[in-house]
Amino acid sequence: MRRLLAFQEVVLVPDKRLRPRKSPGQQRAVETRQRLLDAAARVFSEHGYRRGTTNRIAEAAGHSIGSLYQYFPNKDAILVELSTAHARAGIAAVERLLDGGALPDRLEDKIRLFVRAAIDNHRDDPALHRVLFEEAPRSPELLDFLHAAQLRATEAAEELLGADPQVTVADIPMAARLVVTSIESQVHRFTADAGLENVDAFENELVAMLVRYLTARPPGPRPSPG
Repeated sequence: MRRLLAFQEVVLVPDKRLRPRKSPGQQRAVETRQRLLDAAARVFSEHGYRRGTTNRIAEAAGHSIGSLYQYFPNKDAILVELSTAHARAGIAAVERLLDGGALPDRLEDKIRLFVRAAIDNHRDDPALHRVLFEEAPRSPELLDFLHAAQLRATEAAEELLGADPQVTVADIPMAARLVVTSIESQVHRFTADAGLENVDAFENELVAMLVRYLTARPPGPRPSPG
């Protein structure tokens, strides 16, 4: 199974406004930077984008504003870091499923694994994720990163669906794209609006919807690639 995203192939070099000021070398500096990122996650979750100021973040981290500016020029640079970390965590979760051995035989169980992985990636802090993907600005480099991740996920889904005898939809590449984007958008939208309320019912309905779509048509010839 191909990897979803070869991280070494993706180099994120945001514009100057969104570039961190320095990469820490010593362990103490690494820990300081991480405390600032952890504090920023809490502040944005509690106060949202507009009220999530650098002063609030520095105070929550127990550092001076001057210390924060040693690492980040503004709050948007911090948000780019948090958004990228969130995206990487989601990709890593899916890769663990693909690399973990044999997937379940039943299509429903396969789809459920990937739906649940997406839910788990939003489970820790839905309010923060709403800020990251609805309020915060995104650099062109981050958008390129997310696009590359989605493309690799779609390629992996196409491979899985094409090999599954239960799948009867004719256009496998389009089906793979719809499955990936549906899981991504529906999970984000649900957790952003409802948090984790009725999450089990949501998971069941999303899985059922996707399985019905993938198996609704009688088996028939599939279009040849290209």
